[in-house]
Amino acid sequence: MKLSVVLPAYNEEGSIEETLQTLYAKLQAEQIDHEIVVVNDNSKDNTLDLLTQLQAEIPSLVVHTNHGPNGFGYAIRYGLERFSGDCVAVMMSDLSDDPADLVAFYRKMVAENLDCVFGSRFIRGGATYDYPKHKYIINRLANTLIRLLVGIPYNDSTNAFKMYRKHTIDGLKPFLSAHFNLTIELPLKAITRGYSWAVLPNSWRNRKAGESNLKIKEMGSRYLFILLYILIEKYLSRSDYKKKGN
Repeated sequence: MKLSVVLPAYNEEGSIEETLQTLYAKLQAEQIDHEIVVVNDNSKDNTLDLLTQLQAEIPSLVVHTNHGPNGFGYAIRYGLERFSGDCVAVMMSDLSDDPADLVAFYRKMVAENLDCVFGSRFIRGGATYDYPKHKYIINRLANTLIRLLVGIPYNDSTNAFKMYRKHTIDGLKPFLSAHFNLTIELPLKAITRGYSWAVLPNSWRNRKAGESNLKIKEMGSRYLFILLYILIEKYLSRSDYKKKGN
């Protein structure tokens, strides 16, 4: 089963080289058929030049530039429209996600024929390193609210690191989120529409270079919009969007 990995990249010149070299080395060592799809989100630094250079040493690297509209959600959506694998994982370009966890997700999906595999940093085996305290508090409150309102046991919906089968991605369209709220739109749609899923622990490390593009003050209403949409679909759509065959 071919794995695609989609990574958004905006001004990641300080991280992208190490991230891609580490990721490629791990997937090669595990002999996993794959492609690495990086979406340059109209970067203003040297990111695109570095990506072009890296294509000479990483044959599975595919580079796209999203000229606009821009934003985390738009960049991921751009990649999700263009990957060629049988399944796809969303990872970050700053090496905050561990390639070893990616391999575990892939093995789990193949072994159990799952539609989705989600990561949680807050279950046994999960870990965070250098997580800003204020972001941690907001994260736990937001995920608790999501879990209670949607009625699910999954406790890390805002975690961007997740994996989906191609048919699952097709079944979740059209996408509504333009920003980081895409991280909850995808899994919550998958869960409420009846796709099979499992959760594995994963680790997260704060970036060593560059700046995070997540602006917490700007995201509250956007997350709430998606959460309300999911609740409307769950309770009022009369299962019109359920996975076929369920």
